Amino acid sequence: MTYRTRIKYTSEQKSEIWDRWKRGESLKEIGRAFDRGSSSIYGQVSPTGGIRPSPRRRSDLALTLSEREEISRGIAVGQSMRWIASGLDRSPSTICREVERNGGPSCYRASRADQLAWDRAHRPKPCKLAKDSKLRDAVAIKLELEWSPQQIAGWLKHKYAGDESRQVSHETIYRTLFIQARGALKKELQQHLRSKRAIRRSVRSDKQLDKRGQIPDLVSISERPASVEDRALQGHWEGDLIAGSNNTYIATLVERHTRYVMLMKVSDRDSDQRLDKTC
Repeated sequence: MTYRTRIKYTSEQKSEIWDRWKRGESLKEIGRAFDRGSSSIYGQVSPTGGIRPSPRRRSDLALTLSEREEISRGIAVGQSMRWIASGLDRSPSTICREVERNGGPSCYRASRADQLAWDRAHRPKPCKLAKDSKLRDAVAIKLELEWSPQQIAGWLKHKYAGDESRQVSHETIYRTLFIQARGALKKELQQHLRSKRAIRRSVRSDKQLDKRGQIPDLVSISERPASVEDRALQGHWEGDLIAGSNNTYIATLVERHTRYVMLMKVSDRDSDQRLDKTC
């Protein structure tokens, strides 16, 4: 058996994945575009709960990669820290700390130092529910009572009208549920959401649902002729399917005028087979 090597998506590919996800494409559709399975795409969107992460930006005061390259070249030719700092218009202490935290003059490498600085700068801010246990418990209790996040946010705003520290928005509740790395609300509480979803989906996804398994050329019951309502004419039948345990099914036909009922045990859910057998 041959195994595919683990794919590492580029920043452009990740951006395209999020663009497709926002347009409402399914995991399988996105995976086909990259010749990958849906599980590979799920691994990209699930850590943030299906919510596109905000782009990271560095402070204008931080050292840039080009400045670190100048530091590396200065060290290589034996320049002092004060000389390098004057050429970059930086404080000598800034250059000294930069070099020392990255292994000293003998080990300093610009690209490695730049990547380590980028990694150290990733300090996610604790969410409000993670910092306030009383507020977190109140939200969890309401979720277990099948309250929606919008209802909970409105209730908190009304109950603690003068105390913003005891209030939280519905978006914060959703994000805390979907992004489990926040560590505030248990994953089991997702089952109390009315959508039952574990990650956020685009509002456009509901318009692109898979149509398999639905009745083709379905006619709404509201479009029935008026003559059906009084049950005066014979020959009008209503059909239905009763599903029992262990994959057992019974087809029912009711004549609307006489109320005559026919029952037949069928082997599966196939509507065409069921009607053919009954008729």
